[in-house]
Amino acid sequence: MTIRIYNTMSRSKETFEPMSPGKVSVYVCGPTVYDSCHVGHARSVVVFDVIVRYLRERGFEVMYIRNFTDVDDKIIERANRLGMDPMEISEKYIQEFYEDMDALHVLRADHEPRVTRYMEDIKAFVGKLVDSGMAYRIDGDVYYSVESFNGYGKLSGRKLEDMEAGARVGINAKKRNPFDFALWKSAKPGEPAWDSPWGPGRPGWHIECSAMAWRHLGETFDIHGGGKDLIFPHHENEVAQSEGAFGRPFARYWVHNGFVNIDQEKMSKSLGNFLMIKDVRRRYHPETIRLFLLSNHYRSPVDFTDKAMDEARAGLDRIYTFLERAEATAGAPGGSPAEPGQYWQRFAEAMDDDFNTALGVGVLFEGVRAANGLMDGSADDALPRIRAIRDDILRMGEVLGILNETPAAYFTGRRAGVLETESIDAAKIEALIKERAEARKAKDFARADAIRDELAEKNIVLEDRPDGTIWKVGG
Repeated sequence: MTIRIYNTMSRSKETFEPMSPGKVSVYVCGPTVYDSCHVGHARSVVVFDVIVRYLRERGFEVMYIRNFTDVDDKIIERANRLGMDPMEISEKYIQEFYEDMDALHVLRADHEPRVTRYMEDIKAFVGKLVDSGMAYRIDGDVYYSVESFNGYGKLSGRKLEDMEAGARVGINAKKRNPFDFALWKSAKPGEPAWDSPWGPGRPGWHIECSAMAWRHLGETFDIHGGGKDLIFPHHENEVAQSEGAFGRPFARYWVHNGFVNIDQEKMSKSLGNFLMIKDVRRRYHPETIRLFLLSNHYRSPVDFTDKAMDEARAGLDRIYTFLERAEATAGAPGGSPAEPGQYWQRFAEAMDDDFNTALGVGVLFEGVRAANGLMDGSADDALPRIRAIRDDILRMGEVLGILNETPAAYFTGRRAGVLETESIDAAKIEALIKERAEARKAKDFARADAIRDELAEKNIVLEDRPDGTIWKVGG
């Protein structure tokens, strides 16, 4: 099977051919740690987590780098406002990032460089550009000259001559061109600073990723990723400075994920319409959040709504209900998994086509329906087929980062969460079920229906069976 990836640089799907057979190098822009992460940040992290998981599942040895920007204007501004040291701010939010992402079952990257620990590499990179004449010094600042790089604009599809000066960048009279960008910023009072050949200061935003990618992956590597909002100017500037410094392609495949929207508008802190991951985690199981984020193709936007999240939660319930039922019917998973079956093969075909998780999740649910049908029937060969489909589904779950719990643990947690949220306990539910049974026996169906409705309002769903009534948590 061949993997095809949509490359932002070429604006087309390309056959994926890593530089070194069997090995893949990946760099993804991580967070600027001045505040808690919102769901929009989570989408990028989860998307690339799944891409890395799938590449490893396909047998590639992956070197995955995801950075932290731990010195930045926003961090400094936040620290000054709170009367804290900027490093305290960045450390606080790095640890909060880990708490959120660990809860979402995001794997740690192989290296997670922090800007403040790579100053020597950054200064060496800036020095190369200054020595080559592609960067210039004004007072204690160093700027990259975009006109010195003939390919400027090739990633974003913009032409330098067509861009309106000042439309996307602040006009600075010191710069030769309004789109020239800072590689090194001279120190200002009260800001953290490092010594350099150009005087004390700190790096500009764009140079950080080029330097850290160079240190860990070399002058050229396979995949560079991030959100679509990074295409211009951040990634465009990375291309200019990296290819300007080394005279060779920077990243061979550029992969960008779409946004999380609220009411059709991009979720962002600047718009004030963001939802913090830590708050969403209080309402929804982490795997529900992952399933929601992977429900659309990664390049398309996904709308965060209560309806979409409830659908994702109901979908996750269906999968775990199947696993619970399969365990009761065919035994617990164990031993060597069967050879990949038709559902895994179809899932892999979806993922091979530009990591189409939306189609892949659809295949997973087809497998659940097929296995449930087998359990409803009486085919002689049902048990091995059920086990084979379950193996496929669990393998898909490994790639998607879901199904990390046993069905018993999942439903125990779901029940506890609903009982706490709805301020009701199991004893009260059982008492109402008993009262409902007595009402039905007395043919007081109005009261029986009222009890069902009362429990339904608290997300408690009753299921009448031949041996009695059981209750489950709903959406």
